[in-house]
Amino acid sequence: MLNNILPVIRKELRSYFNSPIAYVVTVTFVLFCSIWVFYLQTFFAANTASLRSLFGIVPLTFIIIMPAITMRSWAEEKKMGTMEVLLTLPFRESTLVLGKFLAAALLLLIMVALTLPLPLLLARFGDFDWGEVAGQYIGVLLLGCAGISVGLFVSSLATNQVSSFLISLFVLLVFTLISQVNLVFSLPILLASVAD
Repeated sequence: MLNNILPVIRKELRSYFNSPIAYVVTVTFVLFCSIWVFYLQTFFAANTASLRSLFGIVPLTFIIIMPAITMRSWAEEKKMGTMEVLLTLPFRESTLVLGKFLAAALLLLIMVALTLPLPLLLARFGDFDWGEVAGQYIGVLLLGCAGISVGLFVSSLATNQVSSFLISLFVLLVFTLISQVNLVFSLPILLASVAD
């Protein structure tokens, strides 16, 4: 099965890196995280060895970044007419889905790995709890994979990239902010427990 998935992963990664999407999304993510930590959250003025400010903003950045990564996956295949070609190849549908997911997850891994110099450089100025940092990185990867899953699902239903991007953005925004509903509105206890 791995032999069948690898060509799909290579094809998807080629499509990411042959267009500016991967570069723009990756550079934007890393720059925004750096600006957020050092300038907007004033890391050095906080005088604490914690990267909570970095990992606290990641879910909000993923609301935009995950739809940008996945918007082309299936919607572009339908638009270009290559969906039929893909489905006639000797691959199972599950292989195609898994290949597209793993390619997007690899791009996510690259993006997140490019933020690793932040804690490594800042370790000189404070004593980080490396278990906490590792847990936060694992959480970011899992959250990103969940966002990729939503984006791929929406892309499979959408007719074009723009609608895929906008619908995925809306769905991820709802999933991210649903726990805040109880803070704004006084929901009954049953609804509040569902929202949390």
